[in-house]
Amino acid sequence: MELVDLGTTLHTNQLARSRRARSLPVRLARSIYKELTRGPEVYGLEWGDPDTWTPLQYIRDRFVLPFVNPDHVTVDIGCGGGRWTRYLLGFKTVYAIDYYENLLTEFRRNFARYRHVKAIRNNGTDFPGVPAQSVDFVFSFGCFGHINPSLIDLYLGNIKTILKPGGNAVIHYSDKNKAMAQEPGFADNTPEQMRAMVLAHGYRIVQEDTTTMWNGAIIHFTI
Repeated sequence: MELVDLGTTLHTNQLARSRRARSLPVRLARSIYKELTRGPEVYGLEWGDPDTWTPLQYIRDRFVLPFVNPDHVTVDIGCGGGRWTRYLLGFKTVYAIDYYENLLTEFRRNFARYRHVKAIRNNGTDFPGVPAQSVDFVFSFGCFGHINPSLIDLYLGNIKTILKPGGNAVIHYSDKNKAMAQEPGFADNTPEQMRAMVLAHGYRIVQEDTTTMWNGAIIHFTI
């Protein structure tokens, strides 16, 4: 059996390198570099970054990125600070819709350089300035989780006026069957209710995901 050389400096050298890496000057330099090289801090990442959090990565890769097309038009309902709009920038035109002007001010601060992105304030359920039957893809994450079913129903009717035949819509909404959706602020909705509303407007459901999100579900439908 070969004996281990107890005189080796391997481990003491590793310790010395580790101490240098953890020293205050090195940690400060690392933090400064990170601040200088990262992109703008988009409002909404407090609730999860789709670049780093596995469930949101899955939603991004399955329900968003496959629809991005440079010849198509998209609408982001409840854009907020643009957490999800970042993944829609590959569309020809992006309509970013929100009811709150202060959120749109924050949104414009991050996306003003993108001329094909149009920030629009609505009345809560409409799409001012979006031409009829001009949209290929409607997306919303978070917004429908906090508005009541009567407003969702109005939204579904208005989506039908802007969506092209064969266009797609993907919406995340609250699922009161789940414990996390019992917290104040989440809408009184369930997959059964949402499914019934979507079908009542004459849409065809393509797919649903009722398991990935801890507070809601995803529905993908078309006309």
